[in-house]
Amino acid sequence: MTNQPNLVTCTNPRSPAAEAFRTLRTNLYFSSLDQALETLVCTSAAPGAGKSTTLGNLAVAMAQGEKRTILVDADLRRPSLHKLFEISNSQGLTTMAVDDNALAEPPLVETGVENLWVLPSGPTPPNPAEILGSCRMEEIIAALQTRADIVLFDAPPVVAVTDAAVLGTKVDGVLLVVRADQTRREHALRAKELLEKAKVRLVGVVLNNVPLDQSMGGYYATEEEGLS
Repeated sequence: MTNQPNLVTCTNPRSPAAEAFRTLRTNLYFSSLDQALETLVCTSAAPGAGKSTTLGNLAVAMAQGEKRTILVDADLRRPSLHKLFEISNSQGLTTMAVDDNALAEPPLVETGVENLWVLPSGPTPPNPAEILGSCRMEEIIAALQTRADIVLFDAPPVVAVTDAAVLGTKVDGVLLVVRADQTRREHALRAKELLEKAKVRLVGVVLNNVPLDQSMGGYYATEEEGLS
């Protein structure tokens, strides 16, 4: 897993991109001084923004910062974290949704990074939004919280489907990823509008794929006001 080139926090921890993820981690810690941030959903305005890779690297950075971290693939339509971490997707979140034994003992997978476990999506369900919006999902979140300091959820793009907004109402905050060379401003604004309409807490925005130069790494975290 640590040889995955997209997990720069593992493969090149001294790079500007890896440092940017540590900065993002610090910014999120500061955002939780007045209001707890123990569960976080990461979504994007549109497909292809790099949300899963961004969240994977953030999870590694948090684990490296001695936080017990669980990374959950809640993108039940196009799961990718099992590929990013090179693990099996035979069991996972959807297993916990239907199996009481899995709820009691979540099928967490070790990653090789100390303090970091992944809960894959599991078998693809016919009704992703219904699962994420169910009372059972609240039980799943509670069960995972007892095993970690922070639980991170990868969710589908917010403009495309309702999943991220639905799940966002059950967690402490939502992080929005946009891509510098791809995400249209109107899509980003629409995503912000949809999240606000759902009354979720938008803790910030990550601007992804910024050209690397002397003053800025490959990623840059900004505040929510960047979309105002």
